[in-house]
Amino acid sequence: MNAGDWRPSASLAVLRRRAALLVTVRSFFRDRDVLEVETPVALGATVTDVHVQSLGLPGPSPRFLQTSPEYPMKRLLAAGSGDIYQICHVFRADEISPLHNPEFTMIEWYRLGMDFEGLMAETAALAQAVLAAGGHEPVPVESLSYSQAFERELGCHPLDARTQDLAALAASHGLAASTAANATHDELLDFLVATRIGPALGRDRLTCLHHFPASQAALAQVDAADPRCAQRFELYAAGMELANGYVELADPAEQRRRFETDLVERRRRGLAQPAIDARLLAALAHGLPACAGVAMGFDRLVMLAVKATSIEEVMAFPWERA
Repeated sequence: MNAGDWRPSASLAVLRRRAALLVTVRSFFRDRDVLEVETPVALGATVTDVHVQSLGLPGPSPRFLQTSPEYPMKRLLAAGSGDIYQICHVFRADEISPLHNPEFTMIEWYRLGMDFEGLMAETAALAQAVLAAGGHEPVPVESLSYSQAFERELGCHPLDARTQDLAALAASHGLAASTAANATHDELLDFLVATRIGPALGRDRLTCLHHFPASQAALAQVDAADPRCAQRFELYAAGMELANGYVELADPAEQRRRFETDLVERRRRGLAQPAIDARLLAALAHGLPACAGVAMGFDRLVMLAVKATSIEEVMAFPWERA
């Protein structure tokens, strides 16, 4: 600790602007008659996603700090809540960088009966509303499939590419040859998205990158028109991922199968083996209404609105000052 660590890393002027942008978000959902809800931050079960590492709370009844409010919000949806949203703090055992803080603010929402195109349009509209409130002019919105992005940036078709070809491509773009040789198909795709595709997206526009491979569906439905793809998208601006959304999977048996597949992969990687969330599966078995959902990083959106270059510039007390 140094002598100035007690001070906030964001200026008071930025914190005032941040507060005003929160009002904009709430007004956006109020105008659409979406109910604001609150769910617990400390949960009895956590995610199995291999890309997300949880922070645990020890004690006689161990808990996990939420990585997102998705599971309890889906329980509310199954109980008949209707359209809902939440603005909350989430936690991930992640790196600290200009774009990452282990504790950050997420906007998550679910819309009943909304289709994939409507979901992408609404997500872009929320980003536009916040940026406009920050004094920015409207920017175009680009819709680009995962395959189109790979073809445009790398001359590669990801849904048909062989793993060995992706390994050679990743190695040519900086991945250590030994790592590339032992990486899975999806690990290679993730590397290329993180290093080549994502940074090229959202330049002077908002880009919806959609129809991810079905192997990366997470909790999204597979596209009936092309089972190789999932009804999942990410929103980018200035090369930065802002949001991740999808048409929600409602089949409890398929969801359990995906959780179990995650656990096999986590075991292969030497990661923790969290218990599957039985309450979520029970809610899905009861019946999740047809819906679509999005998680958006509010701090990154504020960064864009105030033209910050680091997430610390828009937080009062980031991880190392908390």
